[in-house]
Amino acid sequence: MQIEMTAEPELAWQEQALCAQTGAEFFFPEPGSSVREAKDICRMCDMRTACLEYALNNDERFGVWGGLSEKERYALRRETRA
Repeated sequence: MQIEMTAEPELAWQEQALCAQTGAEFFFPEPGSSVREAKDICRMCDMRTACLEYALNNDERFGVWGGLSEKERYALRRETRA
């Protein structure tokens, strides 16, 4: 018997995202480290919009999501609330 595991529909984008094929260290760097490599990968990813939407909807506070750092997502949240 084979059990097939699939993501919930709202998370299906994660299976296609480029970050799923690279190391987490790019997207969750040590404090003070560069996020440039993560952002470069995000720019090439077709799932970038879904990723950013997920991060904003779920208040992700760490790492690079949808091509934005923690600080950039925080600023975006502030802009949309104003």
